[in-house]
Amino acid sequence: MLRLPAVSGTFYPDNPTELARQIHSFLQPPGAQKKVSCRACLVPHAGYMYSGHVAAAVYERIQFPKRIIILGVRHFPYGAEAAILTEGPWRTPLGDAPVDSELGAEISRACPLLGEDSVAHEREHSLEVQIPFLQVLNPRFSFVPIALGTIRFDELVSIGEALARILSSDSEVFLLATSDFNHYENDATTRRKDRFAIERILQLDPRGLFDVCQKEKISMCGLGPVVAALTALNHIGVENRALVKYATSADVSGNTNSVVGYGGFVFG
Repeated sequence: MLRLPAVSGTFYPDNPTELARQIHSFLQPPGAQKKVSCRACLVPHAGYMYSGHVAAAVYERIQFPKRIIILGVRHFPYGAEAAILTEGPWRTPLGDAPVDSELGAEISRACPLLGEDSVAHEREHSLEVQIPFLQVLNPRFSFVPIALGTIRFDELVSIGEALARILSSDSEVFLLATSDFNHYENDATTRRKDRFAIERILQLDPRGLFDVCQKEKISMCGLGPVVAALTALNHIGVENRALVKYATSADVSGNTNSVVGYGGFVFG
């Protein structure tokens, strides 16, 4: 089944020439950024004008394998709480990106908590906005989309452990997690809260991240995907990690009264 774009023309341009031009505008000249081999990354998923520069700072550093698991958010209360798709291409203005059916079936077998569900994916932007970046920077990739809603910590750990088994068995599979950070408070408050979350991420501490987001009321929409990703990275023994770039929407809009935080990380 073909998954049509949900946020083309709003979160990113619907004209392919304009879209490719915008993505390239975020990137350094070819050869300026040394690429590194890693196992995972964490990027934001807001409109490109606000967070595209943060995502690009991560993407342009990575030597991408061809097979990618995209672990995103289920922002809307439709479909399964933990939803995977194992078939069908995803369309963007730059063309169709293929879902890796073989990898998807392997993940489904490893993690029964994930339900095959197109409804949870049909309007979800957190995964969709990653696809054009990958089409420009890694054009022969295939991927498996997973969207996580508000589920319990132990279920997130279970999903992370299952993903770890996949990553351990195939070093050519890359884990791409996405989240924005604190939402709709002033810039100073958001930066303070986001520092708590960033510290836990750099410590590869999923329990600490989950707890601090509850304690400090950090409205990190992708808490579930990041907890699952950190769990997986711990199980495969990842040690290297770095915060590549942090910003808030105020850096673009100038409005410091109500902002969203964005962080970009590499792991491995």
